[in-house]
Amino acid sequence: MVQAVRSPYDLDNILLQEVSRSPVSGMVTAEYELEHLLLEGHCFDLSTGQPPRGLQFTLGTSRDPIMYDTIVMANLGYFQLKASPGAWTLRLRQGRSEDIYQVLTHDGTDSPADAGDVLVVLNSFHSKIIKVRVQKKAEKINEDLLSENSESKGIWDSIASITGGGSKKDEGEKKKEDVLNIFSVASGHLYERFLRIMMLSVLRHTKTPVKFWFLKNYLSPSFKETISEMAESLGFQYELVQYKWPRWLHQQTEKQRIIWGYKILFLDVLFPLAVDKIIFVDADQIVRADLKELRDFDLQGAPYGYTPFCDSRREMEGYRFWKTGYWASHLGHRKYHISALYVVDLKKFRKIAAGDRLRGQYQALSQDPNSLSNLDQDLPNNMIHQVAIKSLPQEWLWCETWCDETSKCNNPRTKEPKLTAAARIVPEWVEYDNEIKQLLRRVQGQEDTPAPKHTPSASQHEKGLK
Repeated sequence: MVQAVRSPYDLDNILLQEVSRSPVSGMVTAEYELEHLLLEGHCFDLSTGQPPRGLQFTLGTSRDPIMYDTIVMANLGYFQLKASPGAWTLRLRQGRSEDIYQVLTHDGTDSPADAGDVLVVLNSFHSKIIKVRVQKKAEKINEDLLSENSESKGIWDSIASITGGGSKKDEGEKKKEDVLNIFSVASGHLYERFLRIMMLSVLRHTKTPVKFWFLKNYLSPSFKETISEMAESLGFQYELVQYKWPRWLHQQTEKQRIIWGYKILFLDVLFPLAVDKIIFVDADQIVRADLKELRDFDLQGAPYGYTPFCDSRREMEGYRFWKTGYWASHLGHRKYHISALYVVDLKKFRKIAAGDRLRGQYQALSQDPNSLSNLDQDLPNNMIHQVAIKSLPQEWLWCETWCDETSKCNNPRTKEPKLTAAARIVPEWVEYDNEIKQLLRRVQGQEDTPAPKHTPSASQHEKGLK
């Protein structure tokens, strides 16, 4: 896993006039760092020949046995762990995984094939790929790994974290904090500017502690350098999560489509399993309500909830592609939903293998370049019959392109730049933008005066703006 760690430029949008004014004229410089090596594997149950979906592995050393952990996907029995060069031990995680299963054999490792603890040496820049075969213990042959009825703690209560160092203390023993978990993705300085404003709008409308989760893969060095100071100043938590796009999953070549993929394809493996619910908010949104209401919204058994597209702006009728052809036939009486804001019940999502189903359908459809034009929206809407979507009230997302003024994006008719549209549509946007600019100047040592705090009044009918 490689990341950019230093560069004065927006590497997603290099402007030649800025390059010509640099100290080293005509040169764009950036420093990259190899952060992690990758251990990949495939795991199968010898008795059934199928992947043991939800099986947990830990990766650690003799001093720290649980530094990283993950779960096995139903897709090819795949699992992925990040680590540094050196010798590592892969084990079944204590709890239901270790109680029900045992490791029988393994290939591509650095220990005897029948050893219970699997020794793996990472000594190459290439990913190490191993195969692990497990089997249920004789006395546990009828046990279901994902059963919620077992007297022992379930799989989701015992895992610590997929994205970082695992805690040795069982998460189930910890008192869960009342935290709003907000996920977002951004790439390039412009969208990181939008992202900071979105974060500020979230914080201004809730009294609940907030933890932001950002996909680290595409964040700029400048954002990563300033996020800790911003967190301290504004009083929020954050975590940067990473996941390497699996080699067996159809690759996207355009960065925008790759980012769309990360919004939907890896929700089951991006976050610690102790996180019950996560809310995705697009970077270019303004929030005008307490997202705690959305987190606590009853999804009525669905794994996630999305807001349907507005129908109220009649002049856009010709652009509503979901009302004709394939989409009209496929959806039937159901609505087509927008991916700018959604809430995910992660426990339910994993329990029904929603991630595995979405990846399987993506693999089938993405081979056709004419399919999944809007990957992050088309895929969940295409899978609506297999993975149910709870339609959120329309008030949770207002987009000027599709919604009229009484109900209060990129408009396909006007193509107005988002920066211009934001300042025009949202009165408080300029205030937020100025506050963030002042905060960043202070962080960079250019200003000592504190940033003013604003509390814009929230509309009773407009929960979020796009």
